[in-house]
Amino acid sequence: RSTPKPSSAASDVYKRQLFGGTFDPPHLGHLIIAQTIFEAEKFDQIVFVPAFKPPHKNGIQISPVDYRLDMLKIAIKENPNFLLSDIEIQRGGLSYSIDTIVEYKKQNNIESNNLFYLIGSDSLKQFHKWKDPERIINESRVIVAIRPGFRPSDIPNWILAKIQFASIPRIEISSTAIRKRWVKDKTIRYMVTESVWQFINKNKLYL
Repeated sequence: RSTPKPSSAASDVYKRQLFGGTFDPPHLGHLIIAQTIFEAEKFDQIVFVPAFKPPHKNGIQISPVDYRLDMLKIAIKENPNFLLSDIEIQRGGLSYSIDTIVEYKKQNNIESNNLFYLIGSDSLKQFHKWKDPERIINESRVIVAIRPGFRPSDIPNWILAKIQFASIPRIEISSTAIRKRWVKDKTIRYMVTESVWQFINKNKLYL
């Protein structure tokens, strides 16, 4: 079992992967994707970054940030290679990826070639509409988790030339499906960790 490397002034030699999301709730699919990428790319750490206000969900009701933060802490606490950053929560406002990447690099003294940013191939289709997409692929190394049905031909060449693809297991779990099942009083066991299940139940989320 691997253990995290100790922090030092030379933290820029580490390969870190930022994994952003709403995590409402964090589920086993998130953890499997993170572990798969961690092993395949030989990262030193996977850094989960819960969004304060996701731009693509502006106006859509999501759980209070404190609940989402606590659930994520619970979900990843058993894995020494998984870290959590509340950088977007501390910053407030809309959580734009480019702002997070630039700020995280500055705070942790990390070079662009050692900081990776994970997105799904479904998000890649809208990537050209994100805030400063050209700067994102210059300030970090974007890794795209390929999903079934993805066609590279749908993506502009200037994006394809600068990104890296990674295959991940097909996992039919989503936070949306979990919330819908909970409302209908259906089990979400085996979709989230036991501790996250207990947190949702105790705090009466998604009702």
